[in-house]
Amino acid sequence: MAEVAIVGGGPVGLGLAIDLALRGVRSVVLERGTALHRIPKGQNLTQRTGEHFRAWGVTQAIRDATPIPRAFGNAGLMTYGTLLSDYHYDWFQRSKIGAYYHALNERLPQYQTEKVLRARAEELELISFRTGCKVVGLREGDGSVALTVETEAGTETLEAAYVVGCDGARSRVRDMSGIEQDMDHQGPRMALLVFRSAELDQLLARFAGKSIFNVMNPAMNGYWQFMGRVDLEGGYFYHAPVPPEAEGEAYFRAHLHQMVGAPFAVTFEHIGFWDLRISHAKSYRAGRVFIAGDAAHSHPPYGGYGVNTGFEDARNLSWKLAARIQGWGSDALLDSYSQERHPVFKSVSRDFIGRMIEDFRSFMEAYAPDRDLAAFEAAWAKRAAGEDQDVTQFLPHYEGSPLVFGPAGAASGAKGTHSFVARAGHHLAPQTLPDGGAIWDRLAQGYTLLNFGTQSAGDFLDAARTLSVPLTGVHEPDSGLAEAYGAHRVLVRPDQFVAWTDANDKADAMTVLRRASAAA
Repeated sequence: MAEVAIVGGGPVGLGLAIDLALRGVRSVVLERGTALHRIPKGQNLTQRTGEHFRAWGVTQAIRDATPIPRAFGNAGLMTYGTLLSDYHYDWFQRSKIGAYYHALNERLPQYQTEKVLRARAEELELISFRTGCKVVGLREGDGSVALTVETEAGTETLEAAYVVGCDGARSRVRDMSGIEQDMDHQGPRMALLVFRSAELDQLLARFAGKSIFNVMNPAMNGYWQFMGRVDLEGGYFYHAPVPPEAEGEAYFRAHLHQMVGAPFAVTFEHIGFWDLRISHAKSYRAGRVFIAGDAAHSHPPYGGYGVNTGFEDARNLSWKLAARIQGWGSDALLDSYSQERHPVFKSVSRDFIGRMIEDFRSFMEAYAPDRDLAAFEAAWAKRAAGEDQDVTQFLPHYEGSPLVFGPAGAASGAKGTHSFVARAGHHLAPQTLPDGGAIWDRLAQGYTLLNFGTQSAGDFLDAARTLSVPLTGVHEPDSGLAEAYGAHRVLVRPDQFVAWTDANDKADAMTVLRRASAAA
């Protein structure tokens, strides 16, 4: 019997399997397909996702697989009317917040990411990766879950202690486990185009270093005309709302010419359609069954939140499953997965994706160059000079989690202000150690107590032994880190989030560890 069965071998399922293996947990990954899809989605990866790659040992492999050199740039451009409009400004510049993370952001097609993660999974003996497996049945027993799996060889039953559905927006695991969804937003029919054009490369040469392009077109009613580079050899993808009758290469060639504002030669590699919607599972857990990634939350590709949010699901769930399987984690710790991750995507939906659609709509209703040019140009200049909220304020956190000592009355979410100060519920920002090393390299697989004062860590080590919680102490007195982090003692979770600091709570070690680990 497998310890964890992961249904879906995309990036989230593979990331979960790798993270579990590095924590000593055996898994089987059941992937329905037999070949990698060549649709270049899930490209805009955050610095936090770069940290996951670092934890999984694939940073260099990801960099080597990236078709856009870092020297080219990874920033975006916002334009009005058409792509070649005179009204444009820099947008979605993730480098602005790079100093707050232990890794760099990346940009590569999802199929390249999956290729790297598959190769890493093959190196780990605790992962069994199987393709051509369709899960058609699920039944939970007292201590396991039985999956009915159809393969080319026939139908078989596979048992696992826990099952995680990473099988996409149409998740069969979610449906079979009885987890219901809410529909937060339903929009128009969308087209997805993948094409090549050397002439478009030449037209965009004026926008040096730009990889993603967003056109604010009044005809789109607040929705995006969104295009991104796949490589630097004329490869592009493009999303936009289209009418029901939109069909065929001739139609979309004319559509692209209108969007860009100039004709150019184009060769199509893919023309497809999808329905714009934001849906959200009501819970991410049903007994021994969990869901993650698009199975738990699906939305349009606005800002790259999908795969990044899915990777964070995997990191959050992995250490909690490992804790339960290895005997020191409680069922309440497993409950905290949904308690922490659910409000984060709710915030992504409300504060970023929904807000962006409404922001575009309201701006174009209020301003137009053909109605009042002076007012439009003033409003456009204000937007161009404003803060890039979609980058600088995207900060998933667990301030309201039952596992952390966050501010009274706080709620978890995805919106916040980056800081180097250690704050309960927030990701730990990087600092340099006195020996020149990175504090990341001192963080343990379990909990880490960062101790920057003269006080002994004995109270925490004793509490950890009593609770059988894995804890490593890092003592760096007189290092200046107490001032940098705003605390003398900081308890860091296995996922690099802060559970507690002595600056905002004076609870004793046993109370802190009992709550941080959801110990019975």
